[in-house]
Amino acid sequence: MRWIIKLDEWLATASKVCGWVACGAMILMALNVFYDVVARYAFNSVSIGLQEMEWHLYSVVFLLGIPYALRTDGHVRVDVLYTKWGQKTKAWVNLVGAIIFVIPFAYLIATYGYDFALDSYNMGEGSGDPGGLPYRWIIKSVIPLTAFFIGTAGLNMVTFAIRVLAGDKSYEVEHSAEGLA
Repeated sequence: MRWIIKLDEWLATASKVCGWVACGAMILMALNVFYDVVARYAFNSVSIGLQEMEWHLYSVVFLLGIPYALRTDGHVRVDVLYTKWGQKTKAWVNLVGAIIFVIPFAYLIATYGYDFALDSYNMGEGSGDPGGLPYRWIIKSVIPLTAFFIGTAGLNMVTFAIRVLAGDKSYEVEHSAEGLA
């Protein structure tokens, strides 16, 4: 059980790092939008590159927010049933769900996302707009990277469920605001 605890803590840290990166990207995106709006309306200056950077940063926020949401139980589920269940039932649902859905989904996204990013790199894909951002493969590379972290978050769901089944952890405490600090 000791190695499960260490693995669970390491996987939780990886998901929390994804959350921090997503948070940082959100702040950068807000600053980018602010600068873009001020430049457009105060100085009549438009930058296609800055506009494209907005959706690049939004992609990072969305994609790296997924592993964090999985770790904190912030993802979409049918809470009408889930909230009424006991700890062991929740653990079994999360364990089976992670093994059957999350981890295979991460594998598919990693496989196809890697080819998607590699094709973009091999083509030297950049923006089709004049003044747009070059090297579109960089943002497309976030897809397989995210798939890796979704897989680790799925594995974290498994290790955490095992700890709940063993009586070592609880979903109410860990996935509340106090448990995430």
